[in-house]
Amino acid sequence: MNEEERIALFLDYENLAIGAREALGGGTFDFRPIADALAERGRVVVRRAYADWSRFDDDRRVLTRHHVELIEMPQRMGHMRKNAADIKMAVDAIELSFERDYITTFVIGTGDSDFTPLVHKLRELNKRVIGIGIEASTSALLPPACDEFLFYERLEGVEVTKPKRASRGGSGRAKAAPAAAPADREADADATVTAGEPRDFGVLVTQTLAGLERSSSGPVLASMLKRTILRKDPTFSESNYGFRGFGELMRHLADRGVVELADSSAAGDPEVRFPEKAQDEDAAFELLRSTVEKLLPKGPVLLSGLKSQLRKREPDFSEKKFGYGGFLQFCKAAQTRGLIEMTPDEASGDYLLRLAS
Repeated sequence: MNEEERIALFLDYENLAIGAREALGGGTFDFRPIADALAERGRVVVRRAYADWSRFDDDRRVLTRHHVELIEMPQRMGHMRKNAADIKMAVDAIELSFERDYITTFVIGTGDSDFTPLVHKLRELNKRVIGIGIEASTSALLPPACDEFLFYERLEGVEVTKPKRASRGGSGRAKAAPAAAPADREADADATVTAGEPRDFGVLVTQTLAGLERSSSGPVLASMLKRTILRKDPTFSESNYGFRGFGELMRHLADRGVVELADSSAAGDPEVRFPEKAQDEDAAFELLRSTVEKLLPKGPVLLSGLKSQLRKREPDFSEKKFGYGGFLQFCKAAQTRGLIEMTPDEASGDYLLRLAS
């Protein structure tokens, strides 16, 4: 954005501190990595943390040095104290959104799904919302609701001293991810991603770029691509894949022939597009054609289950590497190129495939 972001930070401190202690091998919660991450995103004009501070005496002194306003919650028992802190934090955030219209971004530090309605309301009020949570104790419902979500363990400067604990059910706890669907059960099973699990960045970029090229009337700039990726996966960060910036990631993909970069009218913000012929795309279409040819003697070749047959021959196959939104779209592209023919079959409710005549 052209104007500097004005950020208001709200921390559900008990949720973060206890979650960090459990996930990081008994280590303390360090505010510095959060401060550094937000400094890269704009100017933080409000810093508030909510807790019963008699339980966090050392933390209180550290936060004070970082100019965080400590909101004292009266000591109560169990859920009563937790609910009081949650409600107070939500009320203060909504109140500030009306009183300080110059604040453009709200940062909500918690892993508790109870704050999801607050996130929705802030976005409804045209505020950008960034979430921060402990990966092992963040509800799977919260990250997709935000514009961007930062897992504390992945921030620069955070030391993880032992493997993260398995996530637990309940409010503010992510449930264990279900087993991945077999490839022959769902044609696009590779698009299913567990919350917090890094996606293949090449697939994510090409799939997003293809969608933008279909829906946009003008060139796709790198900044537009990054914003769209964050809307699809708020936990995305190029640093998770070893890149220092999004530009470096894009240059890496350009070197591999996955995308092309071209100068644009905006300095430092190149246009991103697909090469005239994506690397290995011809080989992928030949894999499809030869697989259909191999299966034909055994009987009718149906679309469902065909992708798993391709993966038996080429385990890394994914049509999304070439910008196709799904396997059906990839097969239609092969038909357009005169490699195969597809006809709807009413009896099976599927497509029948054969070699082009």
